[in-house]
Amino acid sequence: MRLGSASLKAIVAAAALAASLSATSAEPLQIRLSFIVPVANWATMLFKTPGLARHLDKSYTFQAVHYNNTTSLPIALAANELEIANFGFSSLPIAISNAGMDDLRIIADELHDGVPGYYSNQALVLKDSPIKTVEDLRGKVLAAAGYGTGTDIPLRAMLAKHNLQDKRDLTIIEAQIPTMPAMLKDRKVDLIMLPLPFTANPEVRATTRTLFTQADAMGVTQLAMWVARAPFLEKNRAAMVDFLEDALRQERWYLDPANHAQAVKIAAELTKTPPDRWDSWLFRKDGQNGDYFHNPDGKLDLDALQKSIETQVQLGFLKQTMDIRKYTDLSLVEEAAKRLK
Repeated sequence: MRLGSASLKAIVAAAALAASLSATSAEPLQIRLSFIVPVANWATMLFKTPGLARHLDKSYTFQAVHYNNTTSLPIALAANELEIANFGFSSLPIAISNAGMDDLRIIADELHDGVPGYYSNQALVLKDSPIKTVEDLRGKVLAAAGYGTGTDIPLRAMLAKHNLQDKRDLTIIEAQIPTMPAMLKDRKVDLIMLPLPFTANPEVRATTRTLFTQADAMGVTQLAMWVARAPFLEKNRAAMVDFLEDALRQERWYLDPANHAQAVKIAAELTKTPPDRWDSWLFRKDGQNGDYFHNPDGKLDLDALQKSIETQVQLGFLKQTMDIRKYTDLSLVEEAAKRLK
């Protein structure tokens, strides 16, 4: 559930004041990066490969911090509980507009959805379902992670293309993503919107088929990105470039097919799951059988991000549009990438 604009602004302001009263300088720079889903978010995979983080514990220290959802991230940034937050395309504009955080700056890519040749989130039905087209969803029950989330928005965007609306033509219910496959299997719902790694589960693949993808609904989406506050970046630019250099070096290592087996081992150990849950798709370019696109230079698709904001305005999730380039500073990651040439 989203907080109202006035309430969110008040909480953020109070948190920022408390943080400013307790802030102390420290060397090396403390960097805490949020994550929602292990492995899918870079924070949990960084610094698992010896020798690749050349500046770690010298100019900066690192900690991955777990949050259940992105709604807590603006408050965490304001309270100095995070230095970098992994916002999604749906949560970032809300933080800017509702929390009044005009100093937020996008600094690097985390992942894209729907890039040709790579994975896109899937709208799934059972293999034996009579639902063959989007029009067949009329009168059905659909499940998404929550109103206005990164899987709910593309679902509603696709429905709007076919003149279908929640509560008028069908019913959309909120559900926890891990529970959705069981709900579909038990026929409690007729369709689920599911991201990786859940769609890679062999049982899910064996019992479902894809009705449409997020790319079908919205094209390429800048699904997730790293965001920090402008004053923090200005004060700590050198250490942040060091961090981004180390992060890019590690990300490129993971994306190298030669390191696939070791990357799978790291993911399996991190999540305490069997390696075969990751082996067929992790960091692979294999369409819907592969992984999301990760830009090895940390670059964002700002045109795609802007387009997603316009879609949210059209669907009523945002009251007005914004120029996302005003909240973007890619100079640090560009400098970091140049060091790796």
